[in-house]
Amino acid sequence: MRVLLSNDDGIHAPGLAVLERIATKLSKDVWVVAPEQEQSGAAHSLTLHLPVRLRKIAAKRYAVSGTPTDCVLLGIQEVMKKNKPALVLSGVNCGSNVGDDITYSGTIAAAMEGTVLGVPSIALSQLTDDRDNTSWQTAEKFAPDIIRKLLKNRWPRDTLINLNFPNCNPAKVKGVRVCPQGKRRMNIALHGRIDQKGRPYYWLGGDRDNTPEKPNVDIAFLENGYITITPITMDLTDYKTLKDLSMAF
Repeated sequence: MRVLLSNDDGIHAPGLAVLERIATKLSKDVWVVAPEQEQSGAAHSLTLHLPVRLRKIAAKRYAVSGTPTDCVLLGIQEVMKKNKPALVLSGVNCGSNVGDDITYSGTIAAAMEGTVLGVPSIALSQLTDDRDNTSWQTAEKFAPDIIRKLLKNRWPRDTLINLNFPNCNPAKVKGVRVCPQGKRRMNIALHGRIDQKGRPYYWLGGDRDNTPEKPNVDIAFLENGYITITPITMDLTDYKTLKDLSMAF
């Protein structure tokens, strides 16, 4: 099985090294196409107004000047065009991707692009409260068997799998939960500054509110020590509203 790896934390991210170790337990044919620099929050964006550069670092290992979406696109349609991958793995992200994170995440976006291009894709993220002391061993221990089971059971062509690991050592993981995406309040703050020429600029940031609006969703299970598996469809249509509006026109 040929496997393509990408991420949004960049080619040198520790989570990508973890993902490589995970992938080599699944296949001997593992390729990496990842961003030159961190692209967190890039979502499913393409680089359209600048050239995108592809740099070969080593055998089966490439860095891209653009977004995670660019990476997977180039990986499948250029780097691996003669023999496309059977699986795309994105991550392992430093920090969870649950609830509303899904719409912002470059990690999820890489899996989205794989899905768009017809390749089964999984996004992997590790919850942490300390980037310098992340429990990478949790993702590394559990991911291979979970991925094998997912591949055995399969999932629809237009769906990606969002896989998140709790912030604890492997011995304290309570189990695995297949669950829906949750929703929480997003605390994105604007921090205004003035540069040396008197022009305003802003930093975007803020702490996450991990209180879900309802129980039994990815946010709640992850905070309580469970690994979460959430299937995400690429069809964003609200079918109930579609039906309601159709009756009005």
